[in-house]
Amino acid sequence: MKVAVIAHAGKTFGGGLPELRRVLAAEGVADPVWCEVPKSKKAPAQVRRLLGDAPDVLFTWGGDGMVQRCVDVIAGSDTALAILPAGTSNLFASNLGIPKDITEAVRIGLRGDRRRVDLGRFNGERFAVMAGAGFDAEMIKDADGALKDRLGRAAYVLTGAGNLRAEPFSGTITVDGVGWYEGPASCILLGNVGDLFGGVEVFGDARPDDGLLDLGVVTAEGPVQLARTVLRTAVGTAHKSPFVRVTKARKVKVKLDRKVRYELDGGDRKKVKSFKIAVEPGAVTVCVPHAT
Repeated sequence: MKVAVIAHAGKTFGGGLPELRRVLAAEGVADPVWCEVPKSKKAPAQVRRLLGDAPDVLFTWGGDGMVQRCVDVIAGSDTALAILPAGTSNLFASNLGIPKDITEAVRIGLRGDRRRVDLGRFNGERFAVMAGAGFDAEMIKDADGALKDRLGRAAYVLTGAGNLRAEPFSGTITVDGVGWYEGPASCILLGNVGDLFGGVEVFGDARPDDGLLDLGVVTAEGPVQLARTVLRTAVGTAHKSPFVRVTKARKVKVKLDRKVRYELDGGDRKKVKSFKIAVEPGAVTVCVPHAT
Protein backbone atom coordinates (compact mmCIF):
# COMPACT_ATOMS: atom_id res chain seq x y z
CA MET A 1 0.00 0.00 0.00
CA LYS A 2 1.36 3.40 -1.00
CA VAL A 3 0.82 5.95 1.78
CA ALA A 4 1.14 9.74 1.76
CA VAL A 5 0.72 12.20 4.63
CA ILE A 6 -0.19 15.86 4.50
CA ALA A 7 -0.20 17.68 7.82
CA HIS A 8 -1.18 21.10 9.08
CA ALA A 9 1.93 21.82 11.14
CA GLY A 10 0.05 24.20 13.44
CA LYS A 11 -2.43 21.56 14.64
CA THR A 12 -1.82 18.80 17.13
CA PHE A 13 -3.41 16.12 19.29
CA GLY A 14 -2.14 13.15 21.24
CA GLY A 15 1.64 12.95 20.95
CA GLY A 16 1.64 15.09 17.83
CA LEU A 17 3.31 14.35 14.51
CA PRO A 18 6.20 12.43 16.15
CA GLU A 19 3.66 9.95 17.50
CA LEU A 20 2.08 9.67 14.05
CA ARG A 21 5.46 8.69 12.58
CA ARG A 22 5.94 6.08 15.31
CA VAL A 23 2.48 4.58 14.85
CA LEU A 24 2.86 4.40 11.07
CA ALA A 25 6.26 2.74 11.46
CA ALA A 26 4.77 0.19 13.87
CA GLU A 27 2.17 -0.59 11.20
CA GLY A 28 4.89 -1.21 8.63
CA VAL A 29 4.80 2.23 6.97
CA ALA A 30 8.34 3.32 7.72
CA ASP A 31 8.85 5.89 5.00
CA PRO A 32 5.59 7.51 3.82
CA VAL A 33 5.63 10.43 1.43
CA TRP A 34 5.41 13.28 3.93
CA CYS A 35 4.42 16.94 3.56
CA GLU A 36 3.70 19.62 6.17
CA VAL A 37 2.05 22.98 5.49
CA PRO A 38 1.81 26.05 7.78
CA LYS A 39 -1.79 26.84 6.80
CA SER A 40 -4.63 24.82 5.32
CA LYS A 41 -4.87 27.11 2.29
CA LYS A 42 -1.37 25.95 1.35
CA ALA A 43 -2.53 22.33 1.18
CA PRO A 44 -4.18 22.10 -2.28
CA ALA A 45 -0.96 22.64 -4.24
CA GLN A 46 0.83 20.03 -2.15
CA VAL A 47 -2.02 17.54 -2.44
CA ARG A 48 -1.88 17.85 -6.23
CA ARG A 49 1.83 17.11 -6.05
CA LEU A 50 1.28 14.10 -3.80
CA LEU A 51 -1.44 12.72 -6.08
CA GLY A 52 1.15 12.60 -8.84
CA ASP A 53 2.53 9.48 -7.13
CA ALA A 54 -0.99 7.93 -7.00
CA PRO A 55 -1.03 7.01 -3.30
CA ASP A 56 -3.60 4.46 -2.16
CA VAL A 57 -4.26 6.46 1.02
CA LEU A 58 -3.73 10.12 1.87
CA PHE A 59 -3.56 10.71 5.62
CA THR A 60 -4.76 14.24 6.36
CA TRP A 61 -3.72 15.76 9.70
CA GLY A 62 -5.77 18.79 10.70
CA GLY A 63 -9.28 20.08 11.28
CA ASP A 64 -12.31 20.45 9.04
CA GLY A 65 -10.71 23.33 7.14
CA MET A 66 -7.73 21.16 6.25
CA VAL A 67 -9.97 18.27 5.23
CA GLN A 68 -12.02 20.62 3.04
CA ARG A 69 -8.93 21.85 1.20
CA CYS A 70 -7.88 18.25 0.57
CA VAL A 71 -11.21 16.82 -0.60
CA ASP A 72 -11.54 19.72 -3.02
CA VAL A 73 -8.49 18.28 -4.79
CA ILE A 74 -8.77 14.50 -4.38
CA ALA A 75 -12.45 14.29 -5.39
CA GLY A 76 -12.81 11.91 -8.30
CA SER A 77 -9.41 10.29 -7.78
CA ASP A 78 -8.66 6.71 -6.73
CA THR A 79 -6.91 7.87 -3.53
CA ALA A 80 -8.76 7.25 -0.26
CA LEU A 81 -8.83 9.94 2.42
CA ALA A 82 -7.79 8.95 5.95
CA ILE A 83 -8.54 11.64 8.53
CA LEU A 84 -6.34 12.37 11.54
CA PRO A 85 -8.63 14.78 13.48
CA ALA A 86 -6.29 17.43 14.87
CA GLY A 87 -8.66 20.40 14.70
CA THR A 88 -11.08 22.13 17.07
CA SER A 89 -14.39 20.54 16.09
CA ASN A 90 -13.45 17.78 13.60
CA LEU A 91 -17.06 17.54 12.45
CA PHE A 92 -16.49 15.43 9.35
CA ALA A 93 -14.44 12.90 11.32
CA SER A 94 -16.91 12.71 14.21
CA ASN A 95 -19.89 12.28 11.88
CA LEU A 96 -18.10 9.31 10.31
CA GLY A 97 -17.09 7.76 13.64
CA ILE A 98 -13.36 8.48 13.36
CA PRO A 99 -11.93 8.91 16.89
CA LYS A 100 -9.49 11.52 18.10
CA ASP A 101 -6.90 8.85 18.76
CA ILE A 102 -3.80 8.56 16.58
CA THR A 103 -3.39 4.80 16.83
CA GLU A 104 -7.04 4.07 16.04
CA ALA A 105 -7.23 6.67 13.27
CA VAL A 106 -4.15 5.14 11.60
CA ARG A 107 -5.62 1.64 11.86
CA ILE A 108 -8.82 2.88 10.24
CA GLY A 109 -6.79 4.47 7.45
CA LEU A 110 -4.84 1.31 6.77
CA ARG A 111 -7.37 -1.43 7.50
CA GLY A 112 -10.78 0.18 7.89
CA ASP A 113 -13.70 0.14 5.49
CA ARG A 114 -13.81 2.37 2.44
CA ARG A 115 -16.93 4.52 2.06
CA ARG A 116 -17.92 6.62 -0.93
CA VAL A 117 -19.39 9.87 0.34
CA ASP A 118 -20.94 12.93 -1.26
CA LEU A 119 -19.46 16.40 -1.39
CA GLY A 120 -21.12 19.75 -1.91
CA ARG A 121 -19.85 22.33 -4.38
CA PHE A 122 -20.24 26.04 -3.65
CA ASN A 123 -19.45 28.28 -6.63
CA GLY A 124 -17.03 25.61 -7.82
CA GLU A 125 -15.30 24.85 -4.49
CA ARG A 126 -16.09 21.58 -2.73
CA PHE A 127 -17.01 21.09 0.92
CA ALA A 128 -17.55 18.01 3.08
CA VAL A 129 -19.51 19.22 6.13
CA MET A 130 -21.42 22.42 5.47
CA ALA A 131 -21.66 25.72 3.66
CA GLY A 132 -23.34 28.77 5.08
CA ALA A 133 -23.96 32.42 4.31
CA GLY A 134 -24.84 35.12 6.80
CA PHE A 135 -24.90 34.73 10.58
CA ASP A 136 -22.89 31.52 10.80
CA ALA A 137 -20.16 32.80 8.48
CA GLU A 138 -19.73 36.00 10.51
CA MET A 139 -19.64 33.93 13.71
CA ILE A 140 -16.91 31.68 12.27
CA LYS A 141 -14.90 34.63 10.98
CA ASP A 142 -14.88 36.26 14.42
CA ALA A 143 -13.80 32.98 16.06
CA ASP A 144 -10.28 33.32 14.67
CA GLY A 145 -7.49 30.80 15.16
CA ALA A 146 -6.17 32.30 18.40
CA LEU A 147 -9.62 32.39 19.98
CA LYS A 148 -10.39 28.82 18.92
CA ASP A 149 -7.04 27.61 20.24
CA ARG A 150 -7.73 29.28 23.59
CA LEU A 151 -11.45 28.49 24.04
CA GLY A 152 -12.11 25.57 21.69
CA ARG A 153 -15.79 25.16 20.73
CA ALA A 154 -16.79 27.85 23.24
CA ALA A 155 -15.26 30.38 20.84
CA TYR A 156 -18.24 29.86 18.52
CA VAL A 157 -20.70 30.47 21.35
CA LEU A 158 -18.93 33.69 22.31
CA THR A 159 -18.78 35.08 18.78
CA GLY A 160 -22.31 33.91 18.05
CA ALA A 161 -23.63 36.02 20.91
CA GLY A 162 -21.73 38.99 19.54
CA ASN A 163 -23.44 38.68 16.14
CA LEU A 164 -27.06 38.50 17.33
CA ARG A 165 -27.68 42.09 16.22
CA ALA A 166 -26.51 41.47 12.67
CA GLU A 167 -28.85 42.93 10.04
CA PRO A 168 -30.78 40.33 8.03
CA PHE A 169 -30.66 40.28 4.25
CA SER A 170 -33.28 39.42 1.64
CA GLY A 171 -32.89 36.49 -0.68
CA THR A 172 -34.48 34.33 -3.35
CA ILE A 173 -33.74 30.61 -3.18
CA THR A 174 -34.40 28.16 -6.01
CA VAL A 175 -34.23 24.43 -5.26
CA ASP A 176 -33.81 21.96 -8.12
CA GLY A 177 -35.18 24.51 -10.55
CA VAL A 178 -38.25 25.47 -8.50
CA GLY A 179 -38.69 28.64 -6.43
CA TRP A 180 -38.61 27.64 -2.75
CA TYR A 181 -38.18 30.79 -0.64
CA GLU A 182 -38.20 34.54 -1.04
CA GLY A 183 -37.87 36.94 1.87
CA PRO A 184 -35.69 38.01 4.79
CA ALA A 185 -32.97 35.72 6.13
CA SER A 186 -30.25 35.75 8.76
CA CYS A 187 -28.53 32.59 7.58
CA ILE A 188 -28.65 30.13 4.69
CA LEU A 189 -27.08 26.79 5.62
CA LEU A 190 -26.42 23.62 3.67
CA GLY A 191 -25.30 20.43 5.38
CA ASN A 192 -23.82 17.20 4.08
CA VAL A 193 -23.94 15.64 7.56
CA GLY A 194 -26.26 16.03 10.53
CA ASP A 195 -24.06 17.23 13.41
CA LEU A 196 -22.73 20.75 12.91
CA PHE A 197 -21.35 23.54 15.12
CA GLY A 198 -19.43 21.51 17.68
CA GLY A 199 -21.61 18.42 17.51
CA VAL A 200 -25.04 20.09 17.59
CA GLU A 201 -27.50 18.11 15.46
CA VAL A 202 -28.92 20.57 12.92
CA PHE A 203 -30.16 18.21 10.20
CA GLY A 204 -31.36 15.10 11.99
CA ASP A 205 -31.70 12.75 9.02
CA ALA A 206 -28.82 14.02 6.87
CA ARG A 207 -26.54 11.37 5.40
CA PRO A 208 -23.27 11.98 3.56
CA ASP A 209 -24.06 9.30 0.97
CA ASP A 210 -27.70 9.95 0.02
CA GLY A 211 -26.98 12.12 -3.00
CA LEU A 212 -28.64 15.11 -1.34
CA LEU A 213 -27.75 18.20 0.66
CA ASP A 214 -29.91 19.45 3.52
CA LEU A 215 -30.88 23.10 3.19
CA GLY A 216 -32.05 25.41 5.94
CA VAL A 217 -32.88 29.10 5.95
CA VAL A 218 -33.17 31.10 9.18
CA THR A 219 -35.82 33.79 8.73
CA ALA A 220 -35.34 35.38 12.16
CA GLU A 221 -35.16 39.17 12.25
CA GLY A 222 -33.61 40.98 15.19
CA PRO A 223 -31.67 39.73 18.21
CA VAL A 224 -34.65 38.26 20.10
CA GLN A 225 -35.86 36.03 17.27
CA LEU A 226 -32.30 35.07 16.36
CA ALA A 227 -31.44 34.24 19.98
CA ARG A 228 -34.50 31.96 20.17
CA THR A 229 -33.43 30.22 16.99
CA VAL A 230 -29.83 29.79 18.20
CA LEU A 231 -31.13 28.32 21.48
CA ARG A 232 -33.32 25.81 19.67
CA THR A 233 -30.38 24.88 17.46
CA ALA A 234 -28.15 24.39 20.51
CA VAL A 235 -30.59 21.86 22.00
CA GLY A 236 -31.07 20.07 18.68
CA THR A 237 -34.60 21.24 17.84
CA ALA A 238 -33.92 23.83 15.14
CA HIS A 239 -36.51 22.20 12.86
CA LYS A 240 -39.24 23.12 15.36
CA SER A 241 -38.43 26.82 15.27
CA PRO A 242 -40.99 29.06 13.51
CA PHE A 243 -38.00 30.94 12.09
CA VAL A 244 -36.43 27.96 10.31
CA ARG A 245 -37.39 26.34 6.99
CA VAL A 246 -35.71 23.14 5.81
CA THR A 247 -35.70 20.92 2.75
CA LYS A 248 -33.40 18.62 0.75
CA ALA A 249 -31.79 19.54 -2.54
CA ARG A 250 -29.49 18.48 -5.35
CA LYS A 251 -29.00 21.97 -6.76
CA VAL A 252 -29.57 25.35 -5.14
CA LYS A 253 -29.37 28.87 -6.55
CA VAL A 254 -29.38 31.90 -4.27
CA LYS A 255 -29.68 35.61 -5.08
CA LEU A 256 -29.30 38.20 -2.31
CA ASP A 257 -30.05 41.91 -2.06
CA ARG A 258 -26.51 42.64 -0.83
CA LYS A 259 -23.14 40.96 -0.43
CA VAL A 260 -22.95 38.51 2.48
CA ARG A 261 -20.00 36.55 3.84
CA TYR A 262 -20.01 32.77 3.42
CA GLU A 263 -18.09 29.86 4.94
CA LEU A 264 -17.11 26.34 3.91
CA ASP A 265 -16.52 23.72 6.59
CA GLY A 266 -15.76 26.37 9.19
CA GLY A 267 -13.43 28.43 7.00
CA ASP A 268 -14.65 31.94 6.21
CA ARG A 269 -14.58 33.21 2.66
CA LYS A 270 -15.26 36.51 0.89
CA LYS A 271 -18.66 38.16 0.56
CA VAL A 272 -20.96 37.24 -2.33
CA LYS A 273 -24.30 38.45 -3.65
CA SER A 274 -25.26 35.22 -5.42
CA PHE A 275 -24.10 31.63 -5.38
CA LYS A 276 -24.83 28.17 -6.72
CA ILE A 277 -24.54 24.92 -4.77
CA ALA A 278 -24.74 21.37 -6.05
CA VAL A 279 -24.15 17.92 -4.60
CA GLU A 280 -21.51 15.62 -6.09
CA PRO A 281 -22.69 12.09 -5.21
CA GLY A 282 -19.98 9.62 -4.15
CA ALA A 283 -17.26 12.13 -4.98
CA VAL A 284 -14.60 10.90 -2.55
CA THR A 285 -13.59 7.67 -0.80
CA VAL A 286 -13.06 7.98 2.96
CA CYS A 287 -11.52 5.47 5.35
CA VAL A 288 -14.05 4.71 8.11
CA PRO A 289 -14.38 2.24 11.01
CA HIS A 290 -15.67 -1.23 10.18
CA ALA A 291 -19.47 -1.37 10.14
CA THR A 292 -20.90 -3.05 13.24
